[in-house]
Amino acid sequence: MIYDLAILGGGPAGVAAGVYASRKRLTTVFITPSFESQSSVADDIQNWIGTISISGLDLAENLKKHLQAYAADIVTIREGESVTLVSKNGDHFSITTDAGSYEAKTVLIATGSHRRKLEVPGASQFDGKGLTYCASCDGPLFADKDVVVVGGGNAGFETAAQLLAYAKSVTLINRGDVFRADPVTVEKVLAHPHMKAVTNAIPKKIEGDKFVSSFTYTDEKTGEEITLPIQGIFVEIGLIPNTDFIKDVVKLNTYSQIPIDHKTQMTSVPGIWAAGDCTDVLYHQNNIAAGDAVKALEDIYLYLRT
Repeated sequence: MIYDLAILGGGPAGVAAGVYASRKRLTTVFITPSFESQSSVADDIQNWIGTISISGLDLAENLKKHLQAYAADIVTIREGESVTLVSKNGDHFSITTDAGSYEAKTVLIATGSHRRKLEVPGASQFDGKGLTYCASCDGPLFADKDVVVVGGGNAGFETAAQLLAYAKSVTLINRGDVFRADPVTVEKVLAHPHMKAVTNAIPKKIEGDKFVSSFTYTDEKTGEEITLPIQGIFVEIGLIPNTDFIKDVVKLNTYSQIPIDHKTQMTSVPGIWAAGDCTDVLYHQNNIAAGDAVKALEDIYLYLRT
């Protein structure tokens, strides 16, 4: 069977696309390892529009139920499968997974990305217990607390700016002596009275009991170890797009993101679209990913039916 569409990825983008594909009666194979995404580690998401508060795991479960409710005989869900390769096969595409292969006229890539993890003692232990990779998800939970942001790029400074609306103080940790963020952003954020930045700081360890209570770094110039008493750590050291399986088919940028036409979400290859964190969009948010996927589905429908 050759499907109208193959949707790759089960996060907000993939599920939004799947629901719309069913409504538009596009025969679809929906392939995902699971319905969990980066937000699944969040205890309390307060910015998923239409839902006042929800945990990341509950959001994933709701997404799955929503798709199942409308899949009917239109969307074939292949949960537990990971895509290993996509290739052009005449006038359609072949999608190979670790469990089989599928053929489709069009493809939507919504495989997201994963956070570059902070690899120091205590980081994995306190992941979700004071250490987080999502300020938009978790920032309000740290109201009136002293927090650290690890990362001196634009994402790090943007996270710091968000946290200054809630936190008692924000200390940004930068490995080098020069920030990678835009100078205008750096100047604006550092002007805040509750903001501080430390350069030449190498993260050393994270400690606490049931929750984070301290962050230790090494001053690269003096070798001194400095421990900060804090209650939250926000890590912004980069995203790694899940695009390795498509690198020989569509154009990727230097960050391994998929450049898209921002009007349609189409990639460099006709017949392949992409949405969400695997693309070169400026902002990475669940709501944005879902909206971009809907945009892609509208274009895919026209592509197939005209």
